[in-house]
Amino acid sequence: MTEAKKSPAKKVEEKEQSLWEVFTKGILKENGIFVMVLGMCPALAVTSTFEGAFGMGILVMIVLTLTNTSVSSIRKLVPSTVRIPVYVIIIATEVTVLKMLVDAFAPALASELGVFIALITVNCVVFGRAEAFASKNGVLPSALDGFGVALGFALSLSIVGFFREFLGTGQIILGQTLPLGFEYTFLGNAGLDKYAYSILVQPPGAFLVIGIILAIITAYRQKKGAKK
Repeated sequence: MTEAKKSPAKKVEEKEQSLWEVFTKGILKENGIFVMVLGMCPALAVTSTFEGAFGMGILVMIVLTLTNTSVSSIRKLVPSTVRIPVYVIIIATEVTVLKMLVDAFAPALASELGVFIALITVNCVVFGRAEAFASKNGVLPSALDGFGVALGFALSLSIVGFFREFLGTGQIILGQTLPLGFEYTFLGNAGLDKYAYSILVQPPGAFLVIGIILAIITAYRQKKGAKK
């Protein structure tokens, strides 16, 4: 069927599928940490607790979605010779405003993440999507791409943070860092702390957990590829 003979409903369906693929590819197929192995600095530094990792993931989601939207909306107005400085200014402005909001409304999260909030400005995942996708595509696809990639990044951070805190302390504490309005300790009375490996909540623990997860994913992909 040629393009001219396709019905409007068929064209809309194909467009929706295309946007869906743009959104989902960053979650699994092009996951920033577990597939592309990008943005490893926060993955190593702020994942000692589940809440800290989840909080950083939320901040990256906000910044990346806004950055992609902003870059896409002005892509035809910015000369290619100055596009990199413009991207830096956009990201830095968004991160600065976001840091002020976090300092005001989530001081415990700001204290735990520290300088790594400001370092979102130079996160290669954020900058890479602005250059590789948002600068070449429309606003809606760029927003979906940014949100999808950031969602995959946030899920990866949360998974690493969950395993590090749970296996390193035997419990998960909620409401201590994020402003949830309550504090709850998951499995705090199960006596699992005596089986915990405290090294996992220390800096070497990030390398161990991420290394094991990457090894499992690589083995699965190789096995899947061998079957094909």
